[in-house]
Amino acid sequence: MTAAVVALRPVRRWIRKAQASHRDRGDMLTTVYTVVFSIAVLSVMAQDTLRAVFSPLVPHLSGVGALATAACSTGLIFLALRRLGPVSVTRPAAYFLLTAPVSRPRLLAPSLLAAALGAAVAGGAAAFGILGNTVAAGSILLVATGALAGVLLTLLASAAQSRPRLASLTDTVARIALALGLAGLVAEAVGWTPPALAGEAAASVVVTVTGALAVLALAALLLGVRDLARTPNDAILESAKTAGTLADSVYGIEPSFFAEMLERRYWASRRLRSARLPRRLPPLTGQDLLLARRRPARLLWTAASTALPLLLISVPRWVLVIALLAGMVIAAKATTATIKTDAGNPVLLRMLGLTSRQVVQQRLWLPAVLGAVWATTALGLLQAAGALPPGPWWALGPALGAIGGAVAIRAARAGFVRNDLIPIDTPMGSVPTGPIVYAFAGVDLLLLALPTALPLLQHLPATWTTVAVQTGAAALGIRAYLSWTTDPERVGLAK
Repeated sequence: MTAAVVALRPVRRWIRKAQASHRDRGDMLTTVYTVVFSIAVLSVMAQDTLRAVFSPLVPHLSGVGALATAACSTGLIFLALRRLGPVSVTRPAAYFLLTAPVSRPRLLAPSLLAAALGAAVAGGAAAFGILGNTVAAGSILLVATGALAGVLLTLLASAAQSRPRLASLTDTVARIALALGLAGLVAEAVGWTPPALAGEAAASVVVTVTGALAVLALAALLLGVRDLARTPNDAILESAKTAGTLADSVYGIEPSFFAEMLERRYWASRRLRSARLPRRLPPLTGQDLLLARRRPARLLWTAASTALPLLLISVPRWVLVIALLAGMVIAAKATTATIKTDAGNPVLLRMLGLTSRQVVQQRLWLPAVLGAVWATTALGLLQAAGALPPGPWWALGPALGAIGGAVAIRAARAGFVRNDLIPIDTPMGSVPTGPIVYAFAGVDLLLLALPTALPLLQHLPATWTTVAVQTGAAALGIRAYLSWTTDPERVGLAK
């Protein structure tokens, strides 16, 4: 006996009517006006930056560089689609309609079309930016080609969502494309002369390729909508949770929601075996080391990211300094999820009989080492490429890494955003204080890196005196941080 399929449109109409029964008729128009007005204001404010990104006065990309940028854009768009679904439903629809006797293609098609539209916009923007930055001229029709490529990537991600083997293969190919693209851009930035490609493609060739992609995208879209019924419920529920948690993080200005969800999802998909902690290390440091060893892919991407500052050789010095400090802190944050757990639930610390000072000292070791290795390698690569003045810049890495570890630990101990703080009234409206305090948690410790940042900003050579001053500032600053924010008799870490 088969259940009759209920028409979906009346169900959706009733749900929207029930959801909107308590709202005024002008609420939707007010929301649309606010969003459109905000986008227009931000576009006008950032028009110079957008022009410099998409259409600089002096294009610098060669043909190989354009292909490398296209590979990076393709990999990023596909991985983002795979992270978000792309086939998904809202959380209310997941609760009430996913298992209901309604047409699954009609239920899931709106999310697929929305994802295809977003990917088309991203692909078109990437193609427009590549055309504006490439030395050789190109047809503006390539923007439409990029948009169609975004649609095809969406349909490929949708097919991979219901086929585990295809998902594993496409994810690997996307990561390889991203890595090769970044490698090509880095090699060209440090002085590699790429081989010259053929001249500009004829307009007839571009029109033919774009038309063929359009026909292929239309056929694939029709097949993809029919194939939506094969998408398993658990994959749809997972993407619905991802989109819902991301919306909660944005609406509530609470980024820890999304980060915690990703962390739990990663460990939930792993099959772990019991392992002994290293006996020569403190217990919490050994736990951090064990968790880091169980995420080799993250360590590999962190190691590869040491070459990314080479892409910023020709940008203003302050951008390079910010990139170095941000990369160092991100590398140090690879193992700080454990101290977030300790700050929120210190039961394990009480069982081990550890005080807050002992916990922070033990948790600080691995982030400091990761930050030190990253900073030392990045500074060494920049100096080898001739982007830094003479001097022992590599010797500043250990001190900077210790500062990065302290920044990561302080940010992890911040907890949730405090929305009970008094907002700041400005002529443009009230500004919430809690998200600002949360965003800058730990950033204040980056002032300890001024002995390195100032010579970099002024393009001055580094000396061993600079190294000694930076090492002393890092040691004194971290010592003061431990003394002021921890207690040898207290267990709690939320401070």
